[in-house]
Amino acid sequence: MAQSTHSHGQHGHGGHEGGHGSLKSYVIGFLLSIVLTIIPLVVVMNDMMSKTGTIVLILILAVLQFVVQLWFFMHLKEGENSKWNITALLFAVLILFCIVAGSIWIMAYNKVAV
Repeated sequence: MAQSTHSHGQHGHGGHEGGHGSLKSYVIGFLLSIVLTIIPLVVVMNDMMSKTGTIVLILILAVLQFVVQLWFFMHLKEGENSKWNITALLFAVLILFCIVAGSIWIMAYNKVAV
């Protein structure tokens, strides 16, 4: 009986240690997300840049938006396994880059289809 009470006490406290971000963190993330969304919208709506410059700006701000979402809302930097979470994310990005770059390379240099 004493063992089950002891293990129940551990389960009661173990689930709440992860914690979430503060209100300040969420507000900062939300504001950054809005700013990173409005900037390309204004650039596109007002024809402020060339087509290539606009595409580059949208891609850069999309990557920044991704980082903001991971950092402020997905709590990538928090917890015991934060180093492993970042390592797994970087590995996934590397795999994604290899797949996309390889697909573009195959489509661009496929002489058999021509």
